[in-house]
Amino acid sequence: MKDGIHPEYTDLSVTCSCGNTFVTRSTMSKDRFNVEVCSQCHPFYTGKQKVLDTAGRIDKFQQKFAKFAR
Repeated sequence: MKDGIHPEYTDLSVTCSCGNTFVTRSTMSKDRFNVEVCSQCHPFYTGKQKVLDTAGRIDKFQQKFAKFAR
């Protein structure tokens, strides 16, 4: 690798809106970074994910294709 052409790879403190903080490494020139969602508060990772059936779409699908399920 050539000297002087690559960005510096430094520690970066990441802070989530839920209050969770962790340290990672990045080429960003900042020393802090704020995010809205992390693995500690995202519903996919916490297991508190809710499936919303807006306008009965699941029921409409099941009724439409019920004859094929037999």
